[in-house]
Amino acid sequence: MTLHANPLFAGLPTTIFELMSGLARQHGAVNLGQGFPESEGPDDVRAAAAQATLDGPNQYPPMLGTPALRQALADHYGRVQGLTLTPEQVIVTAGATEALAAAFLALISPGDEVVLFQPLYDSYEPMVRRAGGVPRFVTLQPPEWRITGEALDRVFSPKTRLVVLNTPHNPAAVVSSKAELELLADCCRRFDCIAVCDEVWEHVVFDGRVHTPLMALPGMAERTVKIGSAGKIFSLTGWKVGWTISSPEITAVLARAHQFLTFTVAPNLQAAVAYGLNRPDGALDEMRHDFARSRDRLASGLKDAGFVTLPSAGTYFLNVDLRASGVTLDDRSFCLRAVEVAGVAAIPVSAFYEEAPETGLVRLCFAKRDETLDRGVERLARARRLMSA
Repeated sequence: MTLHANPLFAGLPTTIFELMSGLARQHGAVNLGQGFPESEGPDDVRAAAAQATLDGPNQYPPMLGTPALRQALADHYGRVQGLTLTPEQVIVTAGATEALAAAFLALISPGDEVVLFQPLYDSYEPMVRRAGGVPRFVTLQPPEWRITGEALDRVFSPKTRLVVLNTPHNPAAVVSSKAELELLADCCRRFDCIAVCDEVWEHVVFDGRVHTPLMALPGMAERTVKIGSAGKIFSLTGWKVGWTISSPEITAVLARAHQFLTFTVAPNLQAAVAYGLNRPDGALDEMRHDFARSRDRLASGLKDAGFVTLPSAGTYFLNVDLRASGVTLDDRSFCLRAVEVAGVAAIPVSAFYEEAPETGLVRLCFAKRDETLDRGVERLARARRLMSA
C-alpha cells in the first residue's frame, strides 16, 4: 500500500514535550518539563464529577455545552473580569486546543494572513497552515517580551484576518500590559480583523497582577474570541474541558466547526466545572498563592545553585538564562544532556519558534511538590557542574 499522508502533518517532528517526557521516563528523571501539576486537583470538584457520573445523564449533552456550564461561565467572567456575557456566547470544547482548532478552521480562508507572536505554543502554526492561513510572525525579545507598535506595523496589512494573542504567555511567563493590549486592539480595529485570545492562564497570575481580557477594550467585544480552560483553572489538565466566548455572530460560525471536530464534551465533567466556577472566588486566590510559593521556592533554589532566572508574572513556568548562568551549551543540547547525565527534564525555549533560534533559555514547570522542585534543583546544579567541567 502507498500511504498518501497530509504533508503538513507527516512532516512535523515529534513535539519537544513528548520527546522530553519520553526521555524522562527512560532515565527515571525528575520531570520539570511538561506543564502539568503533580496535585490531582480540588477534592470537591473531582467529587462533583464522580457524583454526576453516578446521577447522570451520561448520554450526549447539547452540542454547544450544558446550559448549567454556559451560564456558570457567563456569570464567572461577569464577576471576575467585568464582562457582560450571555450563555449564548459560550461554546464548550474538548480543551482549549480544540477551541483553537475550531476558531482557525472557522475564521481563516486560504491565503488569509494570521499574526502570531513567537515564542508560541507549538500547535498554533500547524493549525493555522492547515486552515490555509499564512503566518506572519512577531518575535518577542527577552527579558521583557513586550509587544511594540513598530513590530505590529511590520506585520499587519490589508490581508490580515486574524491575530492570535496568548496572555499570560507560555513560555515567556509574562502578562500583557494594558498599553500592549491597546496597541493590538487599535490594529484590529484599523485592519478589521479578529483576535483569537488564548487566555488559558488567566487565573494563574502573581504578585497582585490582574488579567485584563482583550475583549474588555473598546470595540473589541464584537471582534474577539476568548479561549479558556478548566484544566488550568482547577489543575485538572487531563479533563480537557475548554471553551470559546465571542459575539453571537462569531459564535454561530465557530459552532459549525466545533460540531464536526468533537461535537460535545463529557457531561459529568461539564457538571463538575460548573460547580467549580460557582464556588467562592477565594478558592482561586488560594490556588495563586500556592503556585506563587512554588515559583519562589524554585527560583530561590536555582539562585543558590548559581542559575539566573527571568521573572515569572504568570503561568506554571520559570525560565533559566543559561548564558547568564555561565552555561555555554545551547538550550536544546543542555536539555538533552541534562536528562541523560543528571536525570532532570526541562524544555528548550527554542522549541517554541517556527525556526528554532538559539535562545539560551530553558523552561521549567514549578507546578510540582516541594520535594520534586528540590530534587530538580539538585539535579540541575549537577548538570551545570558536569557540563562546565
